[in-house]
Amino acid sequence: MGIFDAIRSQFIEVIEWLDDSGNTLVYRFPVQGQEIKNGARLTVRESQAAVFVYQGQIADLFAPGLHTIDGGNTPILTKLGAWMHGFNSPFKAEVYFVNTKQFTDLKWGTSNPVMMRDTDFGMVRLRAFGIYSIRVTDPRAFIKEIAGTNAHFVTEDIEGQLKRTLVSGFSDGLAESKIAALDLASNYDELGKFTRSKLADDFNAFGLDLTKFVIENISLPAEVEAAMDKRTSMGVIGDVGRYAQFQAADAMRDAAQNTGGGGAATGAGLGAGFAIGNAMASAMSNAMNQSQSEARSETATVTKTACPKCGAANLANAKFCNECGAKMEVAAQTVPCAKCGAPVLAGSKFCNECGTKVEPGS
Repeated sequence: MGIFDAIRSQFIEVIEWLDDSGNTLVYRFPVQGQEIKNGARLTVRESQAAVFVYQGQIADLFAPGLHTIDGGNTPILTKLGAWMHGFNSPFKAEVYFVNTKQFTDLKWGTSNPVMMRDTDFGMVRLRAFGIYSIRVTDPRAFIKEIAGTNAHFVTEDIEGQLKRTLVSGFSDGLAESKIAALDLASNYDELGKFTRSKLADDFNAFGLDLTKFVIENISLPAEVEAAMDKRTSMGVIGDVGRYAQFQAADAMRDAAQNTGGGGAATGAGLGAGFAIGNAMASAMSNAMNQSQSEARSETATVTKTACPKCGAANLANAKFCNECGAKMEVAAQTVPCAKCGAPVLAGSKFCNECGTKVEPGS
């Protein structure tokens, strides 16, 4: 083998990349100190794109397929002077493989709470987290704006920038949506789609597409959640007075069953018993007062009428007088009061309006 054959054999004739990392966005093919031979084979697999950089400029972009590197299918390289020697001499160029598959299950979350004005709780601080997916849609723009000359660019190299962009867009979208805090759980999908569309232009500027944005959880502060739990408990309890009686009765039963413990325990039990007794007495007193008040209210609303014979008060629907036993007439005869003129049932002793004594036979 001659010296020219030895030199020629060092030139790169096959260019390809097999990704076994799972998180690589850009991989620069190792051509340091070597040259690409005219007529070399370039294999670009599905979910890949190959970008040739010549003298610091992006020259060509190759889609998936098998390509032969010569002047026929690299017009930009020809224009830049890569084939100035009649396409026979090898040339030096950088080859970047860009992974165009979808990168999924990337995490995002709010490092600091997001301030929000809520109609139910006023000013609240919310925390949220979820996942998102991205895809490189413009390899040229991605290399220019993000990857640069990095020989091995992975998702971790850009996650910080993307997370900050996502949280900013999510916070803005959450405020614009004006969704009440109690209704957020039922609007995760709608809020996620709204945020994704809102951030589309920001990701396109990087040569990326935000293919998915998922909100897994939005949590309220601990004190707000505690207040919500109390409100829920009150709704379950219902009648607070009856619940207090029930609690007091249970406490007295437990105190009665606790017979051991010595003198100190006995004293403590007596003190607790007095306290429980007072609480129970207060609860029962309140309940009795409430019952009496309800009874008085019911009595006050009952309609009564006077007996046509003796004038005693009777229920409006009574058939016989509860005082003299006389039959109650539905339409009893009335006479005017001699003093105020108000109608008085015949046989009444006093006027129901002014209290003047009614003379018999009037």
